[in-house]
Amino acid sequence: MKSTSSLMPLTKLVFLVAITAMLLITAACGSGENNANQAAENAGNAGSAGNSANTTEQAAANNATPQQHSVYPLSLKDVTGTELTFQSAPARIVSLLPSETEIVYAIDAGVSLVGVDNYSNYPKEAESVTKIGDMDADIEKIVSLKPDLVLASYTMGSAVVDKLRSLQIPVYATDPKTYDAVIAKVKQIGEILDKNEQAAAVTAHMEQVREEVVNTVKDAPKRNVYLEFAPGWTVGKGEFLDELITLAGGVNIASEQGWYEIDPESVVKSNPDQIIYASMTLAEGETNPILTGIETRPGWATINAVKNKQVFEVDQDPLTRVGPRLADGLLEVAKKLHPDLFK
Repeated sequence: MKSTSSLMPLTKLVFLVAITAMLLITAACGSGENNANQAAENAGNAGSAGNSANTTEQAAANNATPQQHSVYPLSLKDVTGTELTFQSAPARIVSLLPSETEIVYAIDAGVSLVGVDNYSNYPKEAESVTKIGDMDADIEKIVSLKPDLVLASYTMGSAVVDKLRSLQIPVYATDPKTYDAVIAKVKQIGEILDKNEQAAAVTAHMEQVREEVVNTVKDAPKRNVYLEFAPGWTVGKGEFLDELITLAGGVNIASEQGWYEIDPESVVKSNPDQIIYASMTLAEGETNPILTGIETRPGWATINAVKNKQVFEVDQDPLTRVGPRLADGLLEVAKKLHPDLFK
């Protein structure tokens, strides 16, 4: 396996460590660990290598006629530019992300999973697979599982990816920034695992849902929307959640790039018509801390969305996991923003 991956600038790495730490602290609220980790999974920017890979992924997504079986040896490059060659379909897979776990099950390859991260909770079968840790994966345990493929995000797990590669373990890393890039990722994993037809069926559904949503909301008024995915944090340009808001018929008020901590006063000034916030699994009697912030921040009672009771909770896992259920997240957002159009 030839490695041509590039390292992220130090400032970017520091940012990612900071946001990851914040999200994992947020996860301490009940079993909301799943939610915070998954939001963190998609944060950050993989740099120019990631942008180039996403372009390649999008081109692959437009190929509507999948081959029935993959041809081995199969060579490809991941988001880091690392070239991988597979002599046959991997039979022992470790997933470091809930989204990748969901993809493997969705394309009918779940039997090959020998290890998953602590937050992989869907489908139910994933709960019984050996756990290998969270952001700080247990390298020794992963090695002991003898994987012939590890699925990962380089942005949120570069140290683990680099260590595994130094041990000659094949790692396929991705960081999709768009809905099309997620579709392309599913197809690519399907090709690696010789599950092309199954991957095509999954992505066809994702495309169908997007088409349904876009066609349904195309003539609807475009209202300003504020999204809070973790307490005090939102997402702006260049990320798939920003695109989801647009596809669902809204206009994201977050004007900065990427994932960032909000300035509460700026949200008041933007005066969104609707607010969407992510759910969290909480202990009985607890209130979602995101909702608490929305209801108690100074001046927020004057925001149109709050005054007009246009504040909606959305299931966080489908909304933030860059896998097959992103289609469910898109549809739920569209239904919240335009309930009159979806019956």
